[in-house]
Amino acid sequence: MKYDYIIVGAGLFGSVFAYLAKQENKRVLVIDKRSHIGGNIYTKEVEGINVHFYGAHIFHTSDHEVWDFMNQFASFNHFINSPLALYKNKLFNLPFNMHTFNQLWGVTKPSEARKIIEKQQVEHFTDDPHNLEEQAINMVGIEIYEKLIKGYTEKQWGTDCKNLPPSIIKRIPVRYTYNNNYFNDIYQGIPIGGYTKIIDKMLSGVEVLLNTDYFDNRDYYHRMADKIVYTGRIDQFYNYQFGPLEYRSLRFDHQVLNTEDYQGNAVINFTEKEVPFTRIIEHKHFEYKKVDKTVITKEYPRVWNENEEAYYPINDKKNQETYDYYKEKSLLENHIVFGGRLAEFKYYDMDQVIKSAILTFKHEKEKSD
Repeated sequence: MKYDYIIVGAGLFGSVFAYLAKQENKRVLVIDKRSHIGGNIYTKEVEGINVHFYGAHIFHTSDHEVWDFMNQFASFNHFINSPLALYKNKLFNLPFNMHTFNQLWGVTKPSEARKIIEKQQVEHFTDDPHNLEEQAINMVGIEIYEKLIKGYTEKQWGTDCKNLPPSIIKRIPVRYTYNNNYFNDIYQGIPIGGYTKIIDKMLSGVEVLLNTDYFDNRDYYHRMADKIVYTGRIDQFYNYQFGPLEYRSLRFDHQVLNTEDYQGNAVINFTEKEVPFTRIIEHKHFEYKKVDKTVITKEYPRVWNENEEAYYPINDKKNQETYDYYKEKSLLENHIVFGGRLAEFKYYDMDQVIKSAILTFKHEKEKSD
């Protein structure tokens, strides 16, 4: 065997695993079908601005081990994610907090906001909510659901909220304070210089092949390595034996504008269903640099097919049952390590991906010791 590990995918999971393996003097090859490293956290400098090429990635965690691990590779600024929502030409603060309630109803005290929301909850409450719509109304009442959740969510997932599992909406915070920080984590920020520089440091000294599709020559790679670390779609790995898993995809429209500031905020969500994109990202607000131009990205959700990038696993009951068959089969593999968002069919935050990669490598090391 020429390599101890061939890692399929130069994204976050694969790069963390490669770095840890290299530290243990393992022979590692990383391959990726894209023309760049970094996967979906790839950043590219445009007009002096680090553009998040595949959507906004704001690092946040409460895990000290993960935070210390990432700070080996970059210094982080103090960016706080405070997105806004635009509905019928009116702006509302996110996550839902006292600023939002004041903008909607003119209330200034938590008790006043609670009274309005509780009234709406009682009028529309559903015991044991079975879908996203029921769960959202239980959480914030009918008005916030219809203005700030329904249209955005149905665009994002391409279906009625009644068809979506309640778990999706549970990630959204609801606060009765004037706190616009979207995340509750202890640590939050953007790596100064962008994410690509982090991945480049992780892969320093590791052999990397880009524009290389694992499925074009998988038998060759299996002969070349003791183990394969696979971070792609698990259903594709098994040639769709139990049926294809479903995803949502995105189209990113990047634009360079001849203005110093376009929208005054890093992220603005557009919650009306009639607006075809879900949000506009203005990248210079992540690492503010005084340059005369700005770069914005409009995100358009789209139906996923084999020719599209799979961004969001659709974790409904049908897909989860299909994934369980693949998961059961993957546990029988002796020479394949599965990890990451696509291989585990899971919506991961960045810190969760990093933690999973660290724990997976520790497990591999324990088996070989």
